[in-house]
Amino acid sequence: MAGSQPSLVHCFRRSFWLVSPTLPDLSLRFIFGITTLDSMPPTILLSCDSISKSFGVKPLFSDLSLSIHEGDHIGLVGPNGSGKSTLLKILAGLEPPDRGARSARRHVRIGYVPQEPAFPDGRSVEGVLAQALRDEGLDPHEQGNRIAKALSVAEFRQADQPVAALSGGWKKRLAIARTLMMEPDVLLMDEPTNHLDIEGILWLESLLNTEPRAFLVISHDRRFLEAVASRMLELNRCHTDGVFEAKGRYSDFLEQRDAALAAQADYQASLANRVRREIDWLRRGPKARTTKAKARIDSAGRLIEELNDVHARRETQAAGIDFTSSGRRSKQLLVAKDLGASLGGRPIVRHLDLLLGPGQRVGILGPNGSGKTTLLKLLAGTLAPDSGTLTRADKLRIVTFEQHRESLDQAATLRRSLAPHGDAVVYQDRSVHIVSWAKRFLFRPEQLDLPVSRLSGGEQARLLIARLMLQPADVLILDEPTNDLDIPTLDVLEDSLLEFPGALVLVTHDRWLLDRVSTMLLALDGEGKAEWFADYAQWEAAQTRRAPDSSRTSKPTTGGPDHTPSQKTKRFTYREQQEWDKMEQAIAKAEGRLAACRAAADDPTIVSDAEALRVRYAELESAQAEVDRLYSRWAELEEKRNQAADSRPA
Repeated sequence: MAGSQPSLVHCFRRSFWLVSPTLPDLSLRFIFGITTLDSMPPTILLSCDSISKSFGVKPLFSDLSLSIHEGDHIGLVGPNGSGKSTLLKILAGLEPPDRGARSARRHVRIGYVPQEPAFPDGRSVEGVLAQALRDEGLDPHEQGNRIAKALSVAEFRQADQPVAALSGGWKKRLAIARTLMMEPDVLLMDEPTNHLDIEGILWLESLLNTEPRAFLVISHDRRFLEAVASRMLELNRCHTDGVFEAKGRYSDFLEQRDAALAAQADYQASLANRVRREIDWLRRGPKARTTKAKARIDSAGRLIEELNDVHARRETQAAGIDFTSSGRRSKQLLVAKDLGASLGGRPIVRHLDLLLGPGQRVGILGPNGSGKTTLLKLLAGTLAPDSGTLTRADKLRIVTFEQHRESLDQAATLRRSLAPHGDAVVYQDRSVHIVSWAKRFLFRPEQLDLPVSRLSGGEQARLLIARLMLQPADVLILDEPTNDLDIPTLDVLEDSLLEFPGALVLVTHDRWLLDRVSTMLLALDGEGKAEWFADYAQWEAAQTRRAPDSSRTSKPTTGGPDHTPSQKTKRFTYREQQEWDKMEQAIAKAEGRLAACRAAADDPTIVSDAEALRVRYAELESAQAEVDRLYSRWAELEEKRNQAADSRPA
């Protein structure tokens, strides 16, 4: 049947490269009988040309142009309010630009995953997928295979599970699987890591890294962008064209953007000097009688306008986050011994020992439903443990940040939420007017009389942080403080947490922040086991070693009974083949680094230098973890390669 034949785009996805020995300068690409030359530019699938968009009198962006080519893996970043989500909707064809044009290649299929996906009421997981196929008018004979593949890709165990019973993370997986099931040529995703736990984020990274299709993803998760993007875009009015593009990963983007902004600052300084000279000349009162004088006056006016425009674009703001410490120096702020707790009959922790003192920052890891928030409530004293003891220092001041914004009165105005008792707040023993305090957290004066319910997720997060900063704390307990925050605010939050002299307990799915801020990690498995790790790399290496254990596969945390996971067909992908081919070289390099670190740690000249010993043993531990990770990955690839070979028909 025609409906069951592979599409041309499907054939393209199974392409391979062949270099002809008789044509050294030309690499020929054979795609099921279709031949193209490497010298040809990549095909543009989706583009926008000189588009502009405003809400009211506020322009989001103007004269913006960009293109998405075949194979593009693009990360899009920018401050809150810069128009990222609006741009994605314009590219998806869901919203028109005010000016300019959006164009798509003929017959190109576009998949769009919104930030907050919606599903029909009362449907099961399988029902949602089947409805999506029916809406597209797909051949009924294809539906069964597509649904089975989507369930397998998203690692759902129960096809008949009600969508209403899914956690936020599993709803996001379903939204991604539903979109991928339609086999789009371009995938547009708005904050796909929101609500996903770390295992879910790793699942999505693996999925995108093995997908040949083009995608553009908006994300504030910097480690995620580092893992999946090979081209970065920043939407920000500080750039001359409103957008900055960098080839490479997120770390490459940071370097290239810093260099571009430095060059822009140099140009601004040069322009300012030229404007000063022209203003001095104008003040001398030149008479515009000659053509030359008239031209210079006009040129001076253009220079002044250009400088004003540069100044306006360079005016960037960041939230002023600085948590207030009580100054207590007690070595033992909070001590847990043999702590045990359960929730709904399911163990959260067993026999947990914990000692918190000033300067200690504990990050808590675990899949959704493993009890991270419950553990925070135990430490904060809002829940009592089932067993063990929890001792707090006398008059210990604990300040908490709640993930679900439950402490915010949605009907109250922003003014009353920021300053409940008047038009000023007391911060670090001095009075600050409400307008200045609001401005510190990027709120405009006209927003002060808006109800909290009208604020965006990022604005509500900044409001909570503003309230926390007014409370002197010995211990900060933060549950997902990074949700909805843009990258500039995340950078400020990180710096503030690093400078906070008290103790910190942090739950976040932002691995970049978790790794930078935490001095130790506590990982929960959802079955009562809690393990300590020195850093995120050590935890990640431990997960890699355990990967072959199918009993640790993540599962929906809906409170229902567990089901045996179906075995997925293992295929040895092109990327895995490349990784396999380079594995011996990578291991040899890692072992060389390990030997060098071991020799450095054994250096007798630093025996009496405690700080040098600490640094070198930390480097040794990191090198050993990398060697262990590579050997584990090699064994995993070898097993999968053998299985793939065994599954081939004779």
